[in-house]
Amino acid sequence: MIPSPSSTRSFNQVSIDSSALQANFWMLQQKVGKDIRIMAMVKADAYGHGMIETARIFAGAGCDSFGVAEIEEGITLRCAGIQGQIFVLLGFQVSQEQLFFDYDLTPVIFDYQAIELLSQAAVRNGKEITVHLKVDCGMGRLGINPSELPDFLAHLERFPGISLAGIMSHFPMADDPTSRQTLEMFQKYKQVCGQATHRSLILCHIANSGGVLYYPETCCDMVRLGISLYGYYPDGTKGKQHDSAEKLVPAMSFTTQVIQVKSVPAGTGISYGHTFITGQETRIAVLPVGYADGFLRTLSNKAQVLIKGQRARIIGRVCMNLCMADISGIEGVKAGDQVVILGSQGAETVTADEIAAWMGTISYEVLCLFGNNNERNSI
Repeated sequence: MIPSPSSTRSFNQVSIDSSALQANFWMLQQKVGKDIRIMAMVKADAYGHGMIETARIFAGAGCDSFGVAEIEEGITLRCAGIQGQIFVLLGFQVSQEQLFFDYDLTPVIFDYQAIELLSQAAVRNGKEITVHLKVDCGMGRLGINPSELPDFLAHLERFPGISLAGIMSHFPMADDPTSRQTLEMFQKYKQVCGQATHRSLILCHIANSGGVLYYPETCCDMVRLGISLYGYYPDGTKGKQHDSAEKLVPAMSFTTQVIQVKSVPAGTGISYGHTFITGQETRIAVLPVGYADGFLRTLSNKAQVLIKGQRARIIGRVCMNLCMADISGIEGVKAGDQVVILGSQGAETVTADEIAAWMGTISYEVLCLFGNNNERNSI
């Protein structure tokens, strides 16, 4: 007999709180004002939260614009029934231009070849396509230089079936509320937007989560929100100190189970390389989670998890599918008990910011690792 889905579940479960996603969207929409559109960034499988499910939640909350990295993600959203405007931010490969017409996707462009290919496809289809232009005003990443804008616009106007509907850029330091660079860059960006013909028809957008939270004057016509929609601040735990209003609500939690409890004597080496040696008799909970599940090896001898509402330190090296927690001070732990890797249990909470500090990274990476490497469900 084929086992039922419930009997084949992994020990490791990522849960997404749909009400938290919805609340974050509403709070941020109120913050920017009803006349400013929000582009919900759902690329990278919605930062590990599940692209299709998350887009549906945001759509239900009133979102009509979604941002993806590659065209395949946009097609996936359309095939799942997502309405509204879907922006493809990383361009496209030659021969993919037809897909923008087939699936009603909006391309972001940053080179001359894209203009020509999209124009040719527009003529073949007997349709007009609108594009958004990426200008690099200080990120040092994707986009044309501001000095190239006049020639680029002139080139665009020579091709039929394609028109400019938006100009976008991206802040590199908006997660720092004290940075002068952000407002200096914004002034450069406003000059760029001012060069576009028919300004009233052009949608300007540069503000990311940091821009909205710390530099509200940069919101323009639309904002592109990522990490804040998922309940975290772009500058980590510092963000809560700056945000005196309603707080963002983390949407992801990650749990596993104890699969064995054992006691080992003093002087016992734990896991590969014996990087931890017990100083006394120690009770250990063996957990079925490791770096293959996004719980990186860098968490060895650093991370803490929650068991019976108390913090338990990870000891020894994290393995591919296993790690060990010291439960010497926690009574009554047994196999099958829930373990919280990310989230709350009792009065204790482990956040993605805290895990990121142990990993030496940022919350974005933690969410992507956990969400994209484990079974996921909505609650």
